Amino acid sequence: MTQQVWTEADFERMSWHDNHVHGIRLVQGENGEGELVLDIDHILEWQNGEGTGFAFRVQQATLIFHGVMFPRIAIDYASASAAFGPFMIDGIERRVEQRERYEQQIWRLPITWPGGHIEFEARSFTQRADGPSYVSSSQLLKPEQRRPIASGA
Repeated sequence: MTQQVWTEADFERMSWHDNHVHGIRLVQGENGEGELVLDIDHILEWQNGEGTGFAFRVQQATLIFHGVMFPRIAIDYASASAAFGPFMIDGIERRVEQRERYEQQIWRLPITWPGGHIEFEARSFTQRADGPSYVSSSQLLKPEQRRPIASGA
């Protein structure tokens, strides 16, 4: 059976290259921290497709960053002449920065389409599979392959 939950312990062996983000939510928590929740189409595997193309095993997932502070979000649909749709991240970068009294993990998600980035401080993440995986020539799921996003949840 395919893994259904991933945590920071899995970070080094995971890839989010070309994952599409369908939803983003900021959840307020205690003491100025919160959660950043992303509804993504996670590419589990890049496969050799027919001819010179690729096939992708894709699964809907919820990616939650915990203990988030100081988010900076820049997504520029206007400069790409893109009306609207899921944005695509290049991956997830992580680094540690020394603060006056502590070390903090900084997370950065470069957005390759339409352009931009998301950056924030956070302690950890959890990613949960939200349905079956599908093999396709597309890097994102068809609408009928995705579970509906609960409004207000």
